[in-house]
Amino acid sequence: MQIRTCALVIAVAGAAALATLTIPANAEPAGRPGAGEVEVFGHRGASGYRPEHTLAAYELAARMGADYIEPDLVSTKDGVLVSRHENEISGTTDVADHPEFADRKTTKVIDGVELTGWFTEDFTLAELKTLRAKERIPQLRPNNTAYDGKFQVPTFQEVIDLSKRLSGELHRDIGVAPETKHPSHFRRIGLPLEPGVVRALDDNGLNRPDAKVVVQSFEVGNLRELDRSLRVELVQLISDSGAPQDFIEAGDPRTYADMVEPGGLRQIAEYADVLGPDTKVLLPVDDSDHLTKPTTVTADAHAAGLEVVPYTVRAENDFLPADLRSSADPARHGDVFGYFGLLLDQGIDGIFSDFPDLAVQARDGIN
Repeated sequence: MQIRTCALVIAVAGAAALATLTIPANAEPAGRPGAGEVEVFGHRGASGYRPEHTLAAYELAARMGADYIEPDLVSTKDGVLVSRHENEISGTTDVADHPEFADRKTTKVIDGVELTGWFTEDFTLAELKTLRAKERIPQLRPNNTAYDGKFQVPTFQEVIDLSKRLSGELHRDIGVAPETKHPSHFRRIGLPLEPGVVRALDDNGLNRPDAKVVVQSFEVGNLRELDRSLRVELVQLISDSGAPQDFIEAGDPRTYADMVEPGGLRQIAEYADVLGPDTKVLLPVDDSDHLTKPTTVTADAHAAGLEVVPYTVRAENDFLPADLRSSADPARHGDVFGYFGLLLDQGIDGIFSDFPDLAVQARDGIN
């Protein structure tokens, strides 16, 4: 996929749209793209329905209509790229139930945060394959716990193989959108992620401009490095707070907020093709989680030559602005169609979603 010529959309929708909302004063909308111009990305697979980052979640996403599946990549002790949201795996696997790995529990500082648990870099691939995935947020997605213990931790190669198989079965290309997780940490411990990403794309014939692949990172230095080796498109992810970890470690004072100023966006366009901001970077909320006036980031990014693909719209009230919640129950679905509409009105080119089926409905106006 060429993101400069095709919009990316991964919307999330939830329960039926609620009552009409009064939305704060808005900047002039850029106009919504047509249904045929957008594509759907299954965020960590169809993670609203299956434990995230499992082959089952990715396959379901594709069968629900997603055009891309998104694996987060971390490294094993023996240098194999596997798909986990974090390298600390106690929340997403049954590692705590394995007495043979009790002595692997440790405390580390990852990107400035002290974490205690089990980490992928302390396990070989063979050892990780003895573990089974579980739902990360069971309090919000209790139905997903029915699948706890059923699925392995997949390798990046297995995700690529799945995308190829499903492309044949579904008679349409299923793309892959890998994200490099904690690249400074893995480089520091001698397990850099970038060579494995390049090697996997080279070995699978995917390191070419027309490949249906995009590579993402919250850091800057590794995207600049990948830009020298990859011919696929790159996504600079932007948090709604803080700064890239490599900036922090280098003493660079720039923050994510600085990066989405017009000058910062022009610098991003030197090495990346897409801006991937948190949705709150485009639609800020106040201290009570109510929507405030939208920013100009989408228009400014477009002016710099970047596509804008924010993350992540989810169906549950816990993840929605207060204006769009259906009740005080954090697990109940709120007006995600309304949220998608507000984002689309900003002229975005795509959005990540845990609910690919609802994303397709939102894209096609079936809600």
